[in-house]
Amino acid sequence: MRLCSIASGSSGNCIYIGTEKSHIMIDAGISGKRIEAGLNGIGLKTSEMQGILITHEHSDHIAGLGVVARKYGIPMYATGETIAAIQRCSSIGKVDESLFHSIEPGVDFMIGDMMIEPIPISHDAANPVAYKVTNGEHKMAVITDLGTYHEDIVDKLQDLDVLLLEANHDVRMLQVGPYPYPLKQRILGERGHLSNESSGQLLGRLLHDRFKTVLLGHLSKENNIAELAYETVRQEVELGDNPYHGSDFPIHVAQRDMPSAVLEV
Repeated sequence: MRLCSIASGSSGNCIYIGTEKSHIMIDAGISGKRIEAGLNGIGLKTSEMQGILITHEHSDHIAGLGVVARKYGIPMYATGETIAAIQRCSSIGKVDESLFHSIEPGVDFMIGDMMIEPIPISHDAANPVAYKVTNGEHKMAVITDLGTYHEDIVDKLQDLDVLLLEANHDVRMLQVGPYPYPLKQRILGERGHLSNESSGQLLGRLLHDRFKTVLLGHLSKENNIAELAYETVRQEVELGDNPYHGSDFPIHVAQRDMPSAVLEV
């Protein structure tokens, strides 16, 4: 299995996960041209994608969905509530309804040789989910856009090989930054986004001896910087009630405007 962040940030998100036989994207929140260029960079084409898994209907996750769907006819998977919200979004344009496939949180489904588990998350969207992808003994997950996490999320994310995890903001940067007060409260709330500190605390509960690497994603352009996210998450792992150190596992930071390295297991 391999994972590559084509783009990850508050301005647009698109993640590739695949095997030798099967290829999917999680979200299409950037232009079709950028998606194609990112996939070309790892030897793939958009036309080879067998499905687009949609986490929720916010524009930074679906901005390129209409163009990609119309051009390539790729099946799209999302909760029924998310599909309804997308269909009400005029900026997406007309999309063939037969391409939408309704999924249920907690109910697994297959795409090629990969088993997909949608995981319910806490975010201010219709019915948002994160995704865990399993192929044989290998497991990867992409979990962003959640204001908080609960024990069921911790349980579902055990034994991962690779994790793309939200580290959206530094709390102090957000508090003193230019955002209006209501937006600050939304981001800090339980249906907002994970801070660097919360990200590190969650990561500390998911580490195990076979864990390979974490890719920090969905960083805010205005309220975070890569070096701060990296260092804060690393320190939280060090301080956490776990046997691991922040240097025991590679910690990478996904960029909003260029693809990440390919992470393989």
